[in-house]
Amino acid sequence: MKNTKEKIQNAARLLFNKYGYFNVTIRMIAQELNMSSGNLNYHFKTRKELLKKLYFDMVEVFDKRVDDIHEQNLTLQFVSDSMKTSMERMIAYKFFWTDLDGILREDEDIRMHFQKAYQRRLKGSMFLFQTLIDEKKMRLPLFEKEYDFLAKRMINFSDAWLNTLAIYRKKKVTENVNSQNDILFGMLFPYLTKKGQGEFKKVAAHLF
Repeated sequence: MKNTKEKIQNAARLLFNKYGYFNVTIRMIAQELNMSSGNLNYHFKTRKELLKKLYFDMVEVFDKRVDDIHEQNLTLQFVSDSMKTSMERMIAYKFFWTDLDGILREDEDIRMHFQKAYQRRLKGSMFLFQTLIDEKKMRLPLFEKEYDFLAKRMINFSDAWLNTLAIYRKKKVTENVNSQNDILFGMLFPYLTKKGQGEFKKVAAHLF
């Protein structure tokens, strides 16, 4: 049974990615798997139930990364690698990010988790910044909200980059991961000290 549920989840995820969550029906997923809608409904009663399973599978990795940030050696190489890994996982669940507003309206549990995760991501970003400041790799803020604004800009970009590629018809998403990661990671550069910029240039030598 577990294997069947996993096949359903994978087929649903791929169809959602291809056509968008709101354009895919339970019947379409069943047809993709050559099973009856009734058989599929035995495992997942509604499309929303499938959505929630996929969402919480996706964010399990993201949540753990935020929870474990205090235990990590927060080098700039680690930061860049983590950003890219997150982007690659987002591609695997592209439908969620390109249909983000509608999905958050669709399901209260997902919306509540996403909002709480946003606050945890902000705290994680501020912990990163403070660690870099303590290591003399990042300068002190010039005004009280400066790094709060930076954290929010980086999170907003992280949430929207897939949608931006869709808007501008950049269809080969996987080929754009490196450039999008450069944009996100590059947001840190103006705030780094000479020590931090030196480390940054080693991590992103291709930019210089």
